[in-house]
Amino acid sequence: MCVLGKDRLIEMNKKYRILTPFQESQLDGDGYILTVGEDTTLQYLEHQNVISKEIVFTPPDCVAYLTAKSRYGRMGLSFLNAAKVHSGFCGRLALEIVNLSNDRHPITIKAGDHFMHIEFIKREGAPSTYDGEYQFQYMTKDEIDAYLPILKRTIPNFEALSKIWLRKKLNHG
Repeated sequence: MCVLGKDRLIEMNKKYRILTPFQESQLDGDGYILTVGEDTTLQYLEHQNVISKEIVFTPPDCVAYLTAKSRYGRMGLSFLNAAKVHSGFCGRLALEIVNLSNDRHPITIKAGDHFMHIEFIKREGAPSTYDGEYQFQYMTKDEIDAYLPILKRTIPNFEALSKIWLRKKLNHG
């Protein structure tokens, strides 16, 4: 396994649209900086999900990991969710946070703020493509339709998985 660098991320985005929208200026070290989709204010001890502006697609030969921008940790935000994005996942990421600031003041995150680092890691061995209920999370029908051809040519068992995704989507709204 290895972390993919800037040149590889640019290449993968051209081939798979791993991040939409994609801005080369948001490449940082060996990762990419995800932004926030909407303004969010958290009161002291309040928990909320913050949704990424970007759609993330993790190709079957990769996994991705999230790390918080340290500036938010210094402000008192604590990140609650696991930091792994499964192979084959496609959707916006829900980042679970809580305000634990020492001064007990509200913390506001603005739409477009740089919020989390995502690093893509090449996997070894056969993929176990994501088949959970969060596939296409926070995506519009048009966005899903734009990604389906990419998933169809990229995911080996796409036909079987698409039936599972559809069934789960129908059962969970």
